[in-house]
Amino acid sequence: MGEYSKALSYYENALQIKEKALPSNHPSLAISYNNIGSMYKNMGEYSKALSSHEKALEIYQKTLPSNHPDLAISYNNIGSVYYNMGEYSEALSSHEQALEICEKTLPANHPDLATSFNNIGGVYDSMEEYSKALSFYEKAFEIKQKTLPSNHPDLATSYNNIGSVYKNMRQYSKALTFYEKDLEICEKTLPSNHPSLATSYGNIGSVYYSMGEDSKALSFYEKALEIRQKTLPSNHPSLGTSYSNIGSVYHNMGEYSKALSFYEKDLKICHQTLRYYHPDLATLYNSIGSVYYSIGEYTKALSFCEKAIEIQQKTLPSNHPSLAISYNNVGLVYSKMGEYSKSLPFYEKALEIYQKTLLSKRSHLSTSYTKTDRIFRNMKDYSKALSNYERVPDIRQRALLRTHPLIKDVTESIEIVKKKL
Repeated sequence: MGEYSKALSYYENALQIKEKALPSNHPSLAISYNNIGSMYKNMGEYSKALSSHEKALEIYQKTLPSNHPDLAISYNNIGSVYYNMGEYSEALSSHEQALEICEKTLPANHPDLATSFNNIGGVYDSMEEYSKALSFYEKAFEIKQKTLPSNHPDLATSYNNIGSVYKNMRQYSKALTFYEKDLEICEKTLPSNHPSLATSYGNIGSVYYSMGEDSKALSFYEKALEIRQKTLPSNHPSLGTSYSNIGSVYHNMGEYSKALSFYEKDLKICHQTLRYYHPDLATLYNSIGSVYYSIGEYTKALSFCEKAIEIQQKTLPSNHPSLAISYNNVGLVYSKMGEYSKSLPFYEKALEIYQKTLLSKRSHLSTSYTKTDRIFRNMKDYSKALSNYERVPDIRQRALLRTHPLIKDVTESIEIVKKKL
């Protein structure tokens, strides 16, 4: 955080000098606004980042032809900020404007086209539209294959992106294949302690983590940590990521004291490098709260989960899926404490968000219905419980095979509620 603050100070000083010496629409001012916007983005201050990038865009729109490459850069910058804010439709719109310019002005195999394809692929990936994400990532990959050596780092990036989609689609063997291709390039072309190698190890670890292979996940996460400990400052955010990853494995393994220890190492780094309301802090608070929940320390769990919500309410759109997760967490803690009347509003807030977003066709929403129902049942309001349960099967049956255990669970729960009426 300190380095970003220093850089921001220099960029702002440069802007002040330029503002005194140049016309208000001079392209050099736009460069300064973009630099400042990038620093605010890195610091997690997305509204300020957006404001700066939009000032740059306004200058370019007034002074450049409508298909100038610098306009495409501005659209991509704005799209990137919206992406980090979770405003995916806005992000997609901006990245598509950048792509439109690139397609009109650049050769079919130009690297900037690959960048635009990657940006759009990333948005679709986050929107859980994985087939579209894969399509755009593969377009970028095709360009890179035609224009770059087989061991070029940018090819490794494409392998990584495609692997990420397959991981999100839970096609773990395919994800591993692409992540391993990424790792192979990195091992051939980079020093043994290069940060990109640590990223590759971390990605492979994340697949094994998702597969429930905790020992393999831990091994790769530790390789990533070893590199980062040797090459990065002790308060570098990437070190914090490694600590959190290892903490999550220990959490899964039921080694809660170790999990807390690693999460707290990450928290210490976050407090040194991030602003109080940075979204990454919210994620970490939820993780720590989850450990306390697992060991039955519900008051502490509630405290951390509420901190997460406080940050997310200030930094994310009101219908962001991460907020829904946090609301669910708080609802779950209150449920365990037997405070059903307090837990119910949080489950309903989570459910409302999922209904408004693309996640309504996925298991997140049906999980919210189920949790909300359990509160109604514990409060003896069986008619509301039944109403909620009867909405679940259609959602789950679209997302899961009819033989999936979750379908059986919902059906059995409906029968339980009917018997209570």
